[in-house]
Amino acid sequence: MKQPHLVISSLDLDRIEQLLGNHPQHLALQEELDRAEMREPADMPPDVVTMNSTVRFKMPSSGNEFCLTLVYPKDVQGDESKISVLAPVGSALLGLKVGDSIAWPGPAGRTIEVEILEVVYQPERAGELHR
Repeated sequence: MKQPHLVISSLDLDRIEQLLGNHPQHLALQEELDRAEMREPADMPPDVVTMNSTVRFKMPSSGNEFCLTLVYPKDVQGDESKISVLAPVGSALLGLKVGDSIAWPGPAGRTIEVEILEVVYQPERAGELHR
């Protein structure tokens, strides 16, 4: 499967790289950041999954659909409507756009696949550029 083009905001990139400094085991996420196109928050396309976006996606292997908000680990706090960017599915979502899918290393060495159906809410699209 060809890897999709990723777009990430400069603000998200700075914050996630700081986070990864404390979590070096997240090599796959760092590799994705290294290949992503960086844009300023004001220039973010409206259909790209950014931090604090609410995204509707499916896992083709099971057909299950989810609608979750991608957040930093400190913001999850047991809220089942949120997913950490450091969780395997959370890492996979970041930077994708509607229609993209990606295969990602999952728990126990299994590969998970996610497909983006809709970006329900995106802070940049809503004008929240410094959240």
